[in-house]
Amino acid sequence: WPGLLRLQGFSRRAKMKLFRAALVAAAASVAAAVADSPVQKVLQLLGDLEAKIIAEGESAQKTFHEFGEWCEERNANLGFEIKTGKSKIEQLQASIGRATSEISVLQAKIEETAASIATNEADLKSASAIRAKEEADFGAEEKELVEVVDVLTRAIAILEREAKKGGAAMIQSAQSGSVVQALKAMVEASMFGAKDAEKLTALVQESAQDGDESEESAAPAAAAYKSHSGSLIETLEGLLDKAEEQLDEARKKEVNAKHNFEM
Repeated sequence: WPGLLRLQGFSRRAKMKLFRAALVAAAASVAAAVADSPVQKVLQLLGDLEAKIIAEGESAQKTFHEFGEWCEERNANLGFEIKTGKSKIEQLQASIGRATSEISVLQAKIEETAASIATNEADLKSASAIRAKEEADFGAEEKELVEVVDVLTRAIAILEREAKKGGAAMIQSAQSGSVVQALKAMVEASMFGAKDAEKLTALVQESAQDGDESEESAAPAAAAYKSHSGSLIETLEGLLDKAEEQLDEARKKEVNAKHNFEM
């Protein structure tokens, strides 16, 4: 046996096989001399034990080799996963950086928009107040002008009708241009209301003041007023045209103001 271990060029496994063969040969020679002896039984047990040990060694070697391959494969997979994970971390960090930058920009825009909204709301409130005043002023102006147009239209119609009929008092007043006399005659004849007569008198006086800047600034007495247009009817017709023109301009102005506000 020591000589077998010193053999060169043989693997350990080959040496084990040679040893087993030698052992079997020795056992066979001994068995020939000592049949069914205790030594034979011991040798048999040793042979069986050797076979079992060798089988278990081969199985363990196979298991070890398989485990080694699994470890190598697992190591390669883990390395790839680590590399992939690091790459994803870098990508996510870059995405986080971009998102943080975008958040800052959006926050600035939100603040700017909020400030703009506040300014617009203030402007809208101011514009709404101005618009409300404009609308109220227009309503009052339109009402007044409509009343003036109505009064003038009725007064002219009455004077023209009476002129055709030959109403002496009103014809004389119309020819002389006396507003008070003509309107007084119309009121007495229940053709015209006192309130409308007062409004018409004031309107004629105001027109006379505006048309003659060379005269005294104070309005002339209603009883002494004479029309600068010739007859009273012509004066009233001129005032009617002016009132209708003012009403038309006021309505156009209101339409434009409403359109501009709604835009």
